[in-house]
Amino acid sequence: MTYDLAIIGAGVMGLFTADFASRRGAKVLLLDQWRIGDPRAASFSLTRSIRNDYLDPVYARLAHEARKLWLDFQRQTDEAFLIECGCLNIAKASLTPGLSETYAEQSYRVLEGLHLKTEALTREGLRARFPQFDADLGRLDVEAGFLYVPPITAALRKRLQDAAVPIEEGATVDRIARRRGKIAIDTAGGERVADRLVITAGLGTNEVLAKIDGCDLQLPLRPDRPSESKYLIPPPEKRAMFTPDRLPVFAYLDVGIYGHPWLEGKTPGVKIGYYNPPDVRTQVTSITSVQSFVVECMPALNDARIVDVQGADQCSYDLVADDNFILGAIPGLPGGAVGTGWRGTGYKFAPLIGRTLMELVFEHATVEDISRFAPERFEVSRAG
Repeated sequence: MTYDLAIIGAGVMGLFTADFASRRGAKVLLLDQWRIGDPRAASFSLTRSIRNDYLDPVYARLAHEARKLWLDFQRQTDEAFLIECGCLNIAKASLTPGLSETYAEQSYRVLEGLHLKTEALTREGLRARFPQFDADLGRLDVEAGFLYVPPITAALRKRLQDAAVPIEEGATVDRIARRRGKIAIDTAGGERVADRLVITAGLGTNEVLAKIDGCDLQLPLRPDRPSESKYLIPPPEKRAMFTPDRLPVFAYLDVGIYGHPWLEGKTPGVKIGYYNPPDVRTQVTSITSVQSFVVECMPALNDARIVDVQGADQCSYDLVADDNFILGAIPGLPGGAVGTGWRGTGYKFAPLIGRTLMELVFEHATVEDISRFAPERFEVSRAG
């Protein structure tokens, strides 16, 4: 059998690409070296932020477009996985004195410029509305929140099963080549043939690219993870303060902090991570850990019990040298496209990425301008 599209990599990007392609009537094959929902995959988690508050207007607008697709998907699957609690960026003058240049204020200006819903809170307003925090300002990205991941993975898998999309797990790719005008993929289970190929293999992308005959493309990817990620479990009498109806997703990215509310019965507690966001110049402050952030900015959690977030629920980042997504055609492989380099921020874009990759290989044009994400920016020149 010749498939219209083969996809290597069955994380959330590959699953959405397969979903969009199958819904247009394409015969799709999905290959993964592990299994769907494998804890080693970057898209394996309990919760992921969905927000628009980027410093770069392009990413902010694309995130908002992706949110519309998430809402569509939620309606289609009748699953309640998008928790719309907003995303609050905070800042405190004693930690980051230049409040007007903090991430909170800069991203607020970007959202205003795009006419997206946002709110500005003074210290007094913050204390009245979100008393969990001790900060001098808050900037709320209103159309934001977080995604509860397990039902998303299950819904995507069911849709593909209902569409009779074969999923080959534990599939090792040995070689990819053009043969008789088709793309032949040699696997341990035999040859698979397709007219088009999409690679969404995360940090394994370079390994797959190296299997393509005549392809010299290697991408400057490197792994990263939060240096610390904790669940804070407040005492029973205070837990109502930390559910999504009273606590938004929150961040103080200038000092490397992000957090999610407690989702009762689904997550162990309030999740707070400490890391070095790749697109932000973090400042040297007294915030050097989750605990020091709580003491300085979230004293309502001072009496919480703290447990480590297990490895499977930590965000996994594939950082790119120039800090931009990699999304576009594979040089030298007609009908091939690749998507990777999501920098730990990609999950929220997944349905938009899936639709874009489908458009790229079937229509050779995309609704969104993806020129800045082109893989060939890393292609080694053969000139000279």
